[in-house]
Amino acid sequence: MIPRYTPQEFRELWSDRTRYAIWLEVELAACEAEEEAGLVPKGTAAAIRSKNLTLDPARIEAIEATTRHDVIAFLTHVEELAGEPARWLHRGMTSSDVLDTSLAIQLVRGADLLLPRLDGLIAALAARAREHAKTPMIGRSHGIHAEPTTFGVALAGHLAEMKRGRKRLEVAREEVRVGKIAGAVGTYAHLSPEIEERALARLGLLPETVSTQVVARDRHAAFFAALSVIAAGIERLATNVRHWQRTEVGEAEERFARGQKGSSAMPHKRNPVLSENLCGLARVVRSACTPALENVALWHERDISHSSVERMIAPDATTTLGFMLERARGLVEGLVVYPERLAQNLGRTGELFHSEAVMLALVEKGLARQKAYEIVQRHAMRAFEGGGAFRTLLGADPELQQRLSAEELERCFDLEHALRYAERLVERAIGS
Repeated sequence: MIPRYTPQEFRELWSDRTRYAIWLEVELAACEAEEEAGLVPKGTAAAIRSKNLTLDPARIEAIEATTRHDVIAFLTHVEELAGEPARWLHRGMTSSDVLDTSLAIQLVRGADLLLPRLDGLIAALAARAREHAKTPMIGRSHGIHAEPTTFGVALAGHLAEMKRGRKRLEVAREEVRVGKIAGAVGTYAHLSPEIEERALARLGLLPETVSTQVVARDRHAAFFAALSVIAAGIERLATNVRHWQRTEVGEAEERFARGQKGSSAMPHKRNPVLSENLCGLARVVRSACTPALENVALWHERDISHSSVERMIAPDATTTLGFMLERARGLVEGLVVYPERLAQNLGRTGELFHSEAVMLALVEKGLARQKAYEIVQRHAMRAFEGGGAFRTLLGADPELQQRLSAEELERCFDLEHALRYAERLVERAIGS
C-alpha cells in the first residue's frame, strides 16, 4: 500500500488502529458468549466496554518488542487499560482465534468496499455500450480485420465480464466470511461449538467446518483468485483502449484534460496513461494469487508461514483493486469515441469482411464449401493486393455468376444485416 494508489477507506480498513479495534471486538464477542455459557462472570464484557478503551498501536508495538508475540502484546495492553476484568479475555482461546476471525472481518469489509466500486464500473460500461450499440467498427482477430461489430458490442463484452467478476466476488466474500473460536488445534478443549457459533454470529461470521488451529486457507486463495480475475478483466479493457488510442488506429482515446501534459519532451503527446497504469496495477493484484495458493499447504494443524504473506497481500490486493475500479470507471465514463474514424477503419479493407457472407451464399446454392472458399479467397487476395475492388471482382467471376445473381451478391454486402443483432447483444449484457 502506497498513498498514490490507496483510497482513504482502504487506508482506514488496514490501519493498525482498525486492526486492533477488531481484535478487541473479537475478544469481547467471545467473552460475551462465554458469559452466556457460565464460564465467565456476567457483565465482564460490559465492564470492559464501559471503559471506552483507546488502544495505542505504538504501545502494543513497544510491548511486542519484548514479548515477540503480537496477540500477547495486544492483550497486555488491554489489561493495562481495562484492569481486572480483562483477565477473563482470551479464555480457552488461541492466537489464531483472534487473527483469523479478524482477518475474515477485514476481508469481508474489503469486499464490501470493492462491490460498489465494481457496480460503478458496470454502470459506466452499460451506459457507454448502449450509447454505441449501433456504432459500427471492425472486429479484429490476431489484430487483423475480421468481421464488423459495433463499439457498443465491444464494450458489452467487458460489461458481461465485470458482471461475472462481481458474482465471483460475492461468492468469495461468502466463502471467506468464516472465523474460528475453537482454541488450540480447533478441538474446543476449553470452549464449545455453541460458544463459537454465538460469538461469531455477533461478528457477522460463520464457523469454519473443521478449523484445525486456523481457518483453512483454500478460502482465502479463492478470495484472492476472484480479485485477480477482476483485475485481469480490467487489464483486458485497458489493453483495448491502448490499442484504440494508437495513432494509426485512432478509434477512441482517454479524455485529455485542459492543462494535462503528455510528455516532458514532446508537447504534442496524448498518451493512454490511465490504461497503462491499470495494466501495471493488474500485475500487482494478480501477484497475490500464487502466494495465496501456496498458503493452503500449512504443516499439520498450523504453522505461521501464511501470516507474513497475508499481512502484505491482503491490504495490497484489496486496496489496489479498489483504486483500479475507481480509475477504470473514470476511464470508461470519459472515453472519447470517434465514429468517423471507426467507419474509416472499417472501410480500409474494401469490404473484404463480407467474404464469409459470400462464401455461405455459394454454399447455399449447392457449391462445396471448400470450393466456395477457394473462389472467394482468390478474389479477396487479389483485392487485398490492389488488383481491384472485392465486390467488382466477385461480380465478374463467371463461376460465381452461375450461382448468384447480382441482387443476391449485393445482399451479401449488407452491413446492417451483419449487425442486426448488435443492440440485442448489448441489452443482453445489460440485463444479464
